[in-house]
Amino acid sequence: MASNRSFDRASLRVSATLLLLGQVLYVLVTLLHAGGEANNHPAVFAGYAASGIWTAVHVGQFACVALMLAGLFALFFALDVQTETARWAGRFGAASAVTALALYGGVLAVDGVALKQAVNAWASAPEAEKAARFASAEAIRWLEWGMRSYENFALGIAVLLFAIVVAGTAWAPRPIAWLMGLSGLTYLVQGWVAGAEGFSRTHTMAIVAAELVNAVWMTWLLVVAWRMQDSGLASPPR
Repeated sequence: MASNRSFDRASLRVSATLLLLGQVLYVLVTLLHAGGEANNHPAVFAGYAASGIWTAVHVGQFACVALMLAGLFALFFALDVQTETARWAGRFGAASAVTALALYGGVLAVDGVALKQAVNAWASAPEAEKAARFASAEAIRWLEWGMRSYENFALGIAVLLFAIVVAGTAWAPRPIAWLMGLSGLTYLVQGWVAGAEGFSRTHTMAIVAAELVNAVWMTWLLVVAWRMQDSGLASPPR
């Protein structure tokens, strides 16, 4: 029994570390992303075309999200689930996390590669071709909206399912699960808004809310994981 608990504790520490590291690095890398009002396509496309680090930023974003989702997936192995409902929630949560990563790869293939090539072609096109090139870039942008929408839905479902799992564990402070649930809801809001109106201010606000809530529950989970005694899994007060 002691070896199983040691494995759970080690897995939890890995999970919490990957989650927080991925989230923090993602925020830092995204600060390098070309800015502007994302739904103002003429202005923002010009900024995208001028960006010399576009590819590097998007590769960095994918690596950061992969770290974060690897941490979420690792929760499936780390948590001492007691009920059949929580076990199934963990299985579906792990599957949703993998799905979210695959969809995020699709988002960055559209945004980081296809859209960049389209805006470059638009920016350098002769005046007579600019309207057609711009229309092509907008079509790719709208495809990105759709990909982002369903990636956000998948991620929101994954986080909500793992919130159920964390709520059912003996050692986890219950507010961590509540915060995870709130984070999952912000991702669902992002998914709806991205599909309905693109990268609007409402979408940006939902992103910031998710990042702030994530920072709190991920830090709390990391502290709990590293404060566990080597003699076994303690049950902190709820």
